[in-house]
Amino acid sequence: MNSIEIRELTKEFGRTRAVDHLTFDVMPGRVTGFLGPNGSGKSTTMRLLLGLDRIDSGTATIGGRRFTDLADPLHRVGALLDAQSAHGGRTARDHLRFLAAANRISMRRVEEVLEQSGIAAAAKRRIRTFSLGMRQRLGIAAALLGDPEVLMLDEPTNGLDPEGIIWIRELMRGLAAEGRTVLVSSHLMTETATLADHLVVLGQGKLLADSSTEDFIDARSTPRVRLRTTDPIRLRAALARDGFELVEADGGRWSVDGMQAEQLGAMAARESIPMLELVDERASLEQAYLELTAGHTQFTATH
Repeated sequence: MNSIEIRELTKEFGRTRAVDHLTFDVMPGRVTGFLGPNGSGKSTTMRLLLGLDRIDSGTATIGGRRFTDLADPLHRVGALLDAQSAHGGRTARDHLRFLAAANRISMRRVEEVLEQSGIAAAAKRRIRTFSLGMRQRLGIAAALLGDPEVLMLDEPTNGLDPEGIIWIRELMRGLAAEGRTVLVSSHLMTETATLADHLVVLGQGKLLADSSTEDFIDARSTPRVRLRTTDPIRLRAALARDGFELVEADGGRWSVDGMQAEQLGAMAARESIPMLELVDERASLEQAYLELTAGHTQFTATH
């Protein structure tokens, strides 16, 4: 089993508790979005999992073992935490060859990930000449080098153009479909909603949510139906009898709070009221996320 297991994980820096008795699992076969405001403990949790910082208490394991105890870590776990960490004086190919040699990975695999990440044409260029997006692609290539069963990526779309964002989305979903464990930290809510099957949300080092993306949004959405009808007068009267209000919206549409489209459609059919459009509305991931984390942000701007 290649799940990530976090149990009562705690880390303090001076008087600041960056991670506070955190417990959750990241399971294979799905993309897990790792969300939280700046300072929420996401990056620290990843660093603790990879043995880059010392754990104060609790455990962070992969398949039941600490990362530092893995005999072939790059074959088991691929990680991108900082795309700027690669030595600027090396070429992209040499950077990957160094990693491959240190981890008993064939040089053929270096060429494969250069192609897979879309930077094969720049393989002989010095990394210091790379744009941010190209450095991101190189970091992802390095994470994929050992063909690992667990992927941990911190802001992987940072600096990528639209084509690159689509590429990383398809890559992550494809790896999850192969049964791998994929953990992706991001601040891009629209992209996370498209990419992630499951969400883990932190706030001030504590776990705020651990659920499917759909359940996370539904739990923070008020049912609302948007509709068009040729007979709003009769529909308003029918709704009022059941305690609902028809409210005029934009573009010749109407809305009803507290109902679902299926429920309203059945009422309209029963009353023989024609409906031209009937759509359930729900909160976006961004709206649901902001509602949950409103009291857990370390930095806020005044309006």
